[in-house]
Amino acid sequence: METATAEEKKDGVVGGEEASSFMGQRFEDLPVAPREGDLVEGPVVAMTKNKVFIELHPFGVGIIYGREYQTASDILRRVKVGDIVAAKVVDPTNSEGYVELSLMEARQALIWADAERAVAKGTVFELPVKEANKGGLMLEWQGITGFLPASQLKPDHYPRVEDGDKAKILEELRKLVGEKLPVVIITALPEEGKLIFSERGPQQEKTVAAENFTVGDVIEGEVTGAVEFGVFVKISEGMEGLVHISELDWGLVENPKTLFAVGEKVRVKVIEVKDGKVSLSIKALKEDPWRIAGDQYKKDQVVDAVIIKYNKHGALASIQEGVAGLVHISEFASIEELRKTLELGRSYKFKITLFEPGNHRMTLSFKQAGE
Repeated sequence: METATAEEKKDGVVGGEEASSFMGQRFEDLPVAPREGDLVEGPVVAMTKNKVFIELHPFGVGIIYGREYQTASDILRRVKVGDIVAAKVVDPTNSEGYVELSLMEARQALIWADAERAVAKGTVFELPVKEANKGGLMLEWQGITGFLPASQLKPDHYPRVEDGDKAKILEELRKLVGEKLPVVIITALPEEGKLIFSERGPQQEKTVAAENFTVGDVIEGEVTGAVEFGVFVKISEGMEGLVHISELDWGLVENPKTLFAVGEKVRVKVIEVKDGKVSLSIKALKEDPWRIAGDQYKKDQVVDAVIIKYNKHGALASIQEGVAGLVHISEFASIEELRKTLELGRSYKFKITLFEPGNHRMTLSFKQAGE
C-alpha cells in the first residue's frame, strides 16, 4: 500500500520529478509567455522584507508582494534565494513590468492536480477520520476536507443498523472518529471544492515493471484519467503511462479533458521508458502533417493561414491542421497592433520566410505577403 505524505511542494515550493512533471511544458522552439491563471515556476533570485523575485526565463522576473506576500508569509519565511518556487500568474505584466504572482493560489492548484493524479492512479492514503455525520465521514487531505460516504466503507466498518435508524447510524460512524483508514480519492472537482473518498478502493494490482515495455511498442490501452497536462492510460494490469499534452495530437490541444473520457480505449506508442515510468504518444500513430506539408509548400511561397494563438513573440498561424508557423512581433509596432491586425480564427495571406518540415519549423511574414 502506498501512503502519501505532505511534501514541501504543497506549500508552493516544488522540486523533484513529480513536480516537474506537473509544471513541465515543452516549449521547444516557440515558448509561450505566461498568461493570467497559468502556473509557472522558477528560482528565487532576490528577497526583500516584503517582496520575493522569481526568475521566469525567458519571460523576465516574477514578483510576489503586497497582499499575496502577506497571505503566504508563513511559507515565504522558509524560502531562500535559489529555491525553486511554483506560483500562479495574477497579472502577466504589472505597472512595474514584473509578472505578478500568487503563491497560495498555486498551492491550491498543485494540490488539486495531485488529487486528480491520485484518482487516475488509485493512490492509497492513510487518513484520520475528523468528523462523522449521518451520511458518512469527513477526512482531511492536504488541508482540503473531503467526504467518505457510508456506502464507500468496507464491510467491517459499514454501520449495520436495524431499520436504517439515522441516529444509530451516526452513533456507529462516530466510533470511527480519530481512526486512520486506508482510502482512495474517487472524485476530485476543484471548481466545486469537492473531494470524495472510498475505503472500498481498487484492489491492489500486480505490479508490472516499466522495463517490460520497449520504445516503439504499440499498445491498446484504457484512459484512466485526464488532467491539464495530459492523459493517463492503463497499458497493462498494474501499469499506467502518461501521454503528455504535447503528444496527444499534431494540432493545438488546449484541454485534454475535452478530448478523452475515462474508460475510453486508445492506441498508444511507447516513446520513452525511464526511471520506472513509461511515456506514451498518440500523435506518433498519426501521419506527420509536416511530412505532407513538405511536399506542398516551400520557402518564399505565399499561403493562406489561420491565426490560432498569440504568444510573446507574435502569433501562430496554421497553414493546415498541425502545421503552424510564427508571425514575429517585429513586423508590428506593438503586440496590440498585431492582435488588432491579425484576429484569432481569421485567415490571412503570409509569405513563408523559413520552412524546415523535418524540424517542424516555419516562420511567416504578413508584410512581405503584400509586397
